[in-house]
Amino acid sequence: MELSYAVYILKCFNGQYYTGYTENINKRLEAHQQGDVHFTKDKLPVTLVHLSLFPNKKKACDFERYLKTGSGAAFRNKRLLL
Repeated sequence: MELSYAVYILKCFNGQYYTGYTENINKRLEAHQQGDVHFTKDKLPVTLVHLSLFPNKKKACDFERYLKTGSGAAFRNKRLLL
């Protein structure tokens, strides 16, 4: 089973977190570091603090959507950010 769908969490220079989804984590991280992503471009540098891989797009998108909710942010802070 190939795990090619990723949900990732970045910690921005200002302390904020960014949660995203991608099918190419290396390319996406490069885009963040080069300032090509609107939300993070003025918050560089960013650091990858969590990466979850999924076997299909739906599961990855569902998890990303959950992490962007209030209870998802609480879960992130308690379980994913060590």
